[in-house]
Amino acid sequence: MDEQLISSLRRAVATSPDDIHLRLLLGQLLLKNGEATEAITLAASILQLSPGSLDARQLMNDAFAAPATVEASAQPTGQAEHATAEPLLTETSEAAETTAAAEPADAAGGADATDGASNSEARAGSNAEPDNTPNPGGTGTGTDIDSLTGTDVDSAIDDGTDEPGTEPAFDWSAAENDVHELAQPMFVDSEPSVTPGSSFDIERSVVTLADVGGMKSIKDRLNAAFLAPLRNPELRKLYAKSLKGGLLMYGPPGCGKTFIARAIAGELGAHFLSVGLADILDPMLGNSEQNVHEAFQLARREAPCVIFFDEIDALGQRRSQTRNSALRGTVNQLLTELDGVADQNEGVFVLAATNQPWDVDPALRRPGRFDRTVLVLPPDEEARESIFRYHLQHRPVEGIELQALARASGGLSGADIAYVCEVAAERALIDSATTGLLRMISMKDVTEALAEVTPSTSSWLDSARNVVLFGDDDGTYAELKAYLKKAKRL
Repeated sequence: MDEQLISSLRRAVATSPDDIHLRLLLGQLLLKNGEATEAITLAASILQLSPGSLDARQLMNDAFAAPATVEASAQPTGQAEHATAEPLLTETSEAAETTAAAEPADAAGGADATDGASNSEARAGSNAEPDNTPNPGGTGTGTDIDSLTGTDVDSAIDDGTDEPGTEPAFDWSAAENDVHELAQPMFVDSEPSVTPGSSFDIERSVVTLADVGGMKSIKDRLNAAFLAPLRNPELRKLYAKSLKGGLLMYGPPGCGKTFIARAIAGELGAHFLSVGLADILDPMLGNSEQNVHEAFQLARREAPCVIFFDEIDALGQRRSQTRNSALRGTVNQLLTELDGVADQNEGVFVLAATNQPWDVDPALRRPGRFDRTVLVLPPDEEARESIFRYHLQHRPVEGIELQALARASGGLSGADIAYVCEVAAERALIDSATTGLLRMISMKDVTEALAEVTPSTSSWLDSARNVVLFGDDDGTYAELKAYLKKAKRL
């Protein structure tokens, strides 16, 4: 009766090969009928179709366990006890199996017989691979069937399992793939050097010019250079205005040049790529030039993109003052990329910032490269008020007069104002820790901190004064000269 039902199910499975339930029922009947090998094959095919099938896993467990149970029951008592105590070894010779099974298993000679069998196995199967019969109890060295899914099941089952009683061969390649993350190979080839330019990170700026307080003249200059042509494509086409070009921002440190660069990227809705000296320079000859090329290639792929070079005077310093030939090559590569060979820089906006514009190579400032220059001076009164508000709004403050602070902080850079707010918060914190009473940051704390901080821009303005007075007066620093006269430093 079972044979007829199995035959019917075989035909049904052949007709509907994707029916998992038919395959599962056929496998259970085959296992019940003693055909464990075919049941294993069916369970594997079910797991290929449905890797998460618990019934298929259970069927495979039962199928693997069935032959082991029959063999254990057929062994003599002494050998069965020995099998549970030590791992079973695969015999490579039928004669060795017959000899080992024929030895007496009585209580007096059981140990000697077991030793003899073990020695016989060692002699007869010295070149044999270990037996990897899965152990459903989890105590042996076999493969855990519950952890096998999909193609892992196929790799764990040898093609030779079609014949009953044949042990499945262990797939060492599959096992190596399973544990490759747990242990490293014994011998490996040397790793190639890191590809130049792979460390560049590109981002989307969420800052816009609306977040920049004051600085109206700078915003007007930036609008004419970049924003107006971008927002009016028809006018740009009419006047043949290109979207490529460079802008050099210079001024005393801490006045927001980097922040303005991010704001330009946000205003354009463009990607932002910040490039520093450490991102470019490399001790290996030729890698620095390659890094410059990779940075521009990334900006071109992500266009529209703003690529920002901070401290450009260190990267593009005057070649007449450069004794290092490698750095001269980096400057030459930067000049080549700014020219945009084959007109590739459309949609790439190159910004640079420096505190020492007089140290930048003159070739970088010719038309077509950094042809537009913007002087970023210490923040005006409106900008100082915005900076004070920004750095105090997330602190516990009371009675703060922002306009009075803005008037009293003339000459301070944005970094100086941030430090004033930090010192004021520190005063309130120490007082609260000493008295044990929590108090707010008051106007007195800020004014006392303001009296302690001196403008960090003074030394830079003194250096700029010497350049304006004794340098070549070609009109490059006319805006700086006007500011120094207004500040009564000339």
